[in-house]
This record gives sequence, structure tokens and C-alpha cells, in this order.
Amino acid sequence: MGANSSSLSELPENDYLKKLSGAEAISENDPFWNQLLSFSFTTPTNSAELKLLEEATISVCKSLVENNPRSGNLGALIKVFLSRTKELKISAECQNHLFIWQAHNALFIICCLLKVFISQMTEEELQLHFTYEERTPGLYGVEHEDLIEELLCCLIQLIVEIPLLDITYSISLEAVTTLIVFLSCQLFHKEILRESIIHKYLMHGRCLPYTSRLVKTLLYNFIRQERSPPPGTHVFQQQTDGGGLLYGIASGVATGLWTVFTLGGVGSKPTPQQEQSSPLANQSLLLLLVLANLTDAPDSPNPYKQAIMSFKNTQDSTAFPSPSPHAFQINFNSLYTALCEQQKSDQATLLLYMLLHQNSNVRTYMLARTDMENLVLPILEILYHVEERNSHHVYMALIILLILTEDDGFNRSIHEVILKNITWYSERVLTEISLGSLLILVVIRTIQYNMTRTRDKYLHTNCLAALANMSAQFRSLHQYAAQRIISLFSLLSKKHNKVLEQATQSLRGSLSSDGSPLPDYAQDLNVIEEVIRMMLEIINSCLANSLHHNPNLVYALLYKRDLFEQFRTHPSFQDVMQNIDLVISFFSSRLEQAGAELSVERVLEIIKQGAVALPKDRLRKFPELKFKYVEEEQPEEFFIPYVWSLVYNSAVALYWNPHDIQLFTMDSG
Repeated sequence: MGANSSSLSELPENDYLKKLSGAEAISENDPFWNQLLSFSFTTPTNSAELKLLEEATISVCKSLVENNPRSGNLGALIKVFLSRTKELKISAECQNHLFIWQAHNALFIICCLLKVFISQMTEEELQLHFTYEERTPGLYGVEHEDLIEELLCCLIQLIVEIPLLDITYSISLEAVTTLIVFLSCQLFHKEILRESIIHKYLMHGRCLPYTSRLVKTLLYNFIRQERSPPPGTHVFQQQTDGGGLLYGIASGVATGLWTVFTLGGVGSKPTPQQEQSSPLANQSLLLLLVLANLTDAPDSPNPYKQAIMSFKNTQDSTAFPSPSPHAFQINFNSLYTALCEQQKSDQATLLLYMLLHQNSNVRTYMLARTDMENLVLPILEILYHVEERNSHHVYMALIILLILTEDDGFNRSIHEVILKNITWYSERVLTEISLGSLLILVVIRTIQYNMTRTRDKYLHTNCLAALANMSAQFRSLHQYAAQRIISLFSLLSKKHNKVLEQATQSLRGSLSSDGSPLPDYAQDLNVIEEVIRMMLEIINSCLANSLHHNPNLVYALLYKRDLFEQFRTHPSFQDVMQNIDLVISFFSSRLEQAGAELSVERVLEIIKQGAVALPKDRLRKFPELKFKYVEEEQPEEFFIPYVWSLVYNSAVALYWNPHDIQLFTMDSG
């Protein structure tokens, strides 16, 4: 290595790294550690940079794996880090840059080494590497400490106790990242890990009392969205005049061999995306999702999930129900604002889903908000851009809507919120529309997209369930929303006729012309008829409960009345067609009496008058349509691979070789 710079290509030959990974044991008190840890660099900010670093240091890591059973240098490095963290809080308060800097460097090296170790060995083998130590009698004392538990506990303490300042930002981020790396053993297993050594440490023993504080801190990191401080505020950078006092001390300690180690260049201008992002917020959210989705232990439930389920608003003075071992309080207004602002990311949408589904305090608070449009609009935008989103993100957004529509108050209030100029809705200029009508438009568009592209029955079912939940509360539907409801029915009707024709033809011959079996048209017909019935029930529910509030729907119904003719006598639809048939007949008669060549305005006026005149008891009452979201059995089979795919794709400066990943195929992430 030169005196002024070190390149990635020189790292495998670096004297300090070679000594660390060699067979010679290094005492915890050796001056070597000061020299090893006195390096400055621009921290990797993306997986590409970390990939370059990992490729450059793989030989060092392999050498350490081979020699550590004799040298115990991994354990020695961890003990050096642990000893330095004991004074970290005081160092932050006293602005001791040098101390924090070296502690961060130690943790960065540990994290890089751990990632390689975990990807190449079992948890049992990893645990063994933490027990190896220099064989000199009496050097470490007679008691054998559990280094894994001590390191995990230290990382958690660092996250929850060290104040977040410019000089501590990097080490806080590194602590969160190292915990993610510790848990990444799941990536290298096809099956869901139900018994893990790391999980056991985090859910029992010394780590357990920190559960609620850790969850609360990770949530606040997400809420605050603190940006990474500008270069130079948290690491030592060589300056043109030879550096300041602290840099001089550091370079003196390093004896000039470790110098400025760059990835992407010192002081390189950040991109607009980097300027906007918060690495700590992103990484904290990913860690929170991983912890909340750990499988329950045989003898105890996941404490992190318990904490997510039970926390309350800081303004809530009621007592926690007993027992609530991991309960805490957080500012719901700040949390709500952050969730509204961050919905472009999968992980923020997943957090919103978890909170609405699992925490009744959060759900009650959100449903009581008078500015629900701030939350609902970003969710609708996810669904609107379905082509650009992965299927999991779309599902989460849809389930959030389904959970919200279980509440009658929500279903009423969304029709009272008037929106102007929805710029992202491009099919039609919407200068003024209610939030409820926009929600209907987006959900119907999602159904139509699914019919022509993905053909996913689960997605269909959830879309229709959300519409059904809302249907009795439809109010003042926008004319375009009313048209789209009937247009969707028209599309389903055409599809029904096509499948019916194919089924009829298939009865004439059991094989196609090339000898292959014909598709199961009977099953297709059954599915399409289920969807048609649900659409008829949605229309019927609106007419039976709020006919006089929805003249535009009656208008659209009359305009396309011929569509419904074929279903009047169909045995699957006769009951639900009664009200629709009655409404069509009643209003058609009134329009005929009014004469021909009626304007749109005049037709709507006649409909409004007729809605008042139509006796309510003439419309048959059906049970209220109510669908409740129920999580599938063994939800971890879906959520754990999903969360880890988010970590793989979204974690800041974390890279795993795709060929090593076992949990999911790379195209599914």
C-alpha cells in the first residue's frame, strides 16, 4: 500500500489484514488493534460497492476461516470491539471522534467477516468460531463467556442507548446492519428456520429485556428519516493541508500504512436519490420486519411481534392490559405521517399492513383520522401502477384497503372527501372526484388488469371483497366510477359468453385437433359465474341501501340495461337480479312517460325524482355484504421469504452472492 491511498486490489496483501487472518494469535492488548482500526474510508453506499469490497477481501476471509480455530483472532477482534463500546455513550456526549471512529471500524470489519462466515457455514460451525481463543493459559481468565450473546446484546444496547448524532450515525447504521447479517442465515436455507441459535439468543436471555426499546428505536429511526451526515462529519478524511489534529493522531497510530481507503471516491457528489434517502431509516425498517417475522419458539411467542402488536399512542393514558411484557408508547401522529410519506417502498407498505392487521390501537387511531386521504392515496397509486410493482407489493396494498373497508365509518367518510386534479390518474382527467369514487375506479382497473394479464383468483377475490364491503355505503358516485362498474360487468358478461361457447363446443369432442386434452371449461365457467354473482351483489347492495344517493349508477344501469337480460332467468343469479330488474323496469317506465330525446340532465332529474318515489319496501333486503381479511395458515411461508427478498433487494450496502441464496429464486424477489 502506498502512503497516500490504498486500492481494492491491494487489500489482499495488506499487512494488517494478513496478520488478522494469519495463524498467529494476537492478544487483545496488542498495539496491532489500534493500527488495524485506524483507517479512513467512504463507507460503501450500495451493494455494487460492497460486492467489489467482498471480492477483494475474500482471500483474507477464507484465510481467517482456516486459521481462526488456532489463532482465535475473530474472538479477539470482537472482544476489542466490546471493550471499546463500554465507553461509547460517554464518547458521544464528549464528542470523542477518535474513539467512536475506531469502534465503528472494528464493527465494520466484524460485519464483513460475519457475512462471509454465515454464507459458508452452519450456525453450529459459526458458534464454534466464536469459542476459539488464544491457547495461552490464563490470558482470558478461566470463565468462558458466550461471545455471540455478548455481541448481540452489545449491538442492541448500542442501537437503543447511543444518541443519534452526526458522529454516531455510521456506527448506529453498522450496528443495525450487523444484526441483519446475523439473522441472514435464513437466506441460505430453503425451509423456514424454526429453530435457530441466533433466534434463541435474540428471543431469550440477556437480549429479551431490550425487546420493546429496540422495536421503539427502530420505529423512531423509520419515523425520523434522518439523512446520512455529509462526508467528513463521521469519518476522518485526509485534507489538502495534511489534515487536522485528529487525522494526524489517527495516521500516526496507523504508522502511515493504513490510509484513505475509498469506494467510489472521497467526497464524490451524492446523487439526488442519495441526498433524499435515509440509510438508517431504511435499514432499521428492514431489521424490524425481519425481527417481527421470526417464527415463534416452541416455548414462547416471538417477543418482537408481541411488541408490534401491543404498543400504544403516547397520548393514550389508559393502562396496558395484563400481561403486556413488551408494551411501549410511541407518537402515533409522527408514525402516521411517516407511513403516509414512505408508501413508495415495499417495506413501508408491509409495515403499514402489519400495524393495521396486528395492532388494534394503531388501526383504531388511523380509522379515526380526518385526513385519511393522505394514507389512502399512496396505496391507490401503488395499485394504479400495478404494471410497475411486484405482485407482493400489490397484494399488500390491496389487503390494506380490504382491512380499511371492514370499517363502516371509513366507507362513509371516503365519499365525503373531495379531491381535485389527480395527476397520476391518466385514463381520464379527474378535476373533482370523491376519494370513495377514486378508490372504486382504481380497484376496478386492478380487476381488469388482472383479467387480461395475471389472472390471479386471489387478487380478484380481494378486489371484489373491498368493493362489496363499501357497496352499502356508496354515496354520490362519480359518473365515471358508475360507468366503470357497469363496464366491468359488461366485460365479465362477454367473458362468460365466450367460456360458455367454448364449453359447449368441448362437449362435442373430448380431444382437440392435435390430440391434447381440452381445458377444463366447466371450472372456468364456475369461476367466472362466481365473479359475476359477486358483481351483481355489489350493484344490488348499493341499490338496496343507497339508491337515492347514486343517480349516476342508475343512469349507467339504464344505459346498459340489455346487458342484464340474459341473467334474469339464469338459476345462479335469479335471486340477486330481482332488485336490479325492478330498478331497471321502474325507471325505464318513468323515462318512457317523460317522452323521447331527453337530455342527460333531464334523465338524471327524472332518476332523482323516481328514487324518492320508489317505495323502499319494494326492494328485497339481502344480508349485508361483509368480508373480513383472514391471514392464511402458516403466514410465515409467505412473509419470511418476502421480507428477505426486500432485504436482499433494498438493504443499504449489503451484498449476497445470488448463487448462494436458497430461500427464494432470484426472479421471485
